[in-house]
Amino acid sequence: MDKMDRQILRLLQVDSSLSVSEVARKVGLSASPCWKRINRLQSDGIIKRKIAILDADILGFGLTAYVSIKTGEHSSEWLEEFSKTVTKMPEVMEFHRMAGDVDYMLKVIVPDIQAFDDFYKRLIGTSSINEVTSRFSMETIKQTTALPI
Repeated sequence: MDKMDRQILRLLQVDSSLSVSEVARKVGLSASPCWKRINRLQSDGIIKRKIAILDADILGFGLTAYVSIKTGEHSSEWLEEFSKTVTKMPEVMEFHRMAGDVDYMLKVIVPDIQAFDDFYKRLIGTSSINEVTSRFSMETIKQTTALPI
């Protein structure tokens, strides 16, 4: 990946709806070589997908929770089953296996506290969990999907 590829990626991270000709113009290429670069970045898996980022507040999803999970179970079978269950929960935006004092961290977005309570009850009913701690976001100060390339 060279400097030109990184310029293309920076542009597409901010606005993936740009046409190939717009991207090409902004990075100083003609459309055909720019198109070839974008296709290569996609086929190499660097560009995973192009999506629309929605406004959760406008759509009525006003509560973001970060859920820390500690478990006494660490077998691969348990993790596989737990992962299948949690990844199917539409409220879970992110799901991480952690190093440190907690085993898993979830980012959960729901309309309100009642919806979170419903989610929480489903979560703790799924498998052997020792401890669940939830923290609620009061305000989003910075949010980005752009990697610092």
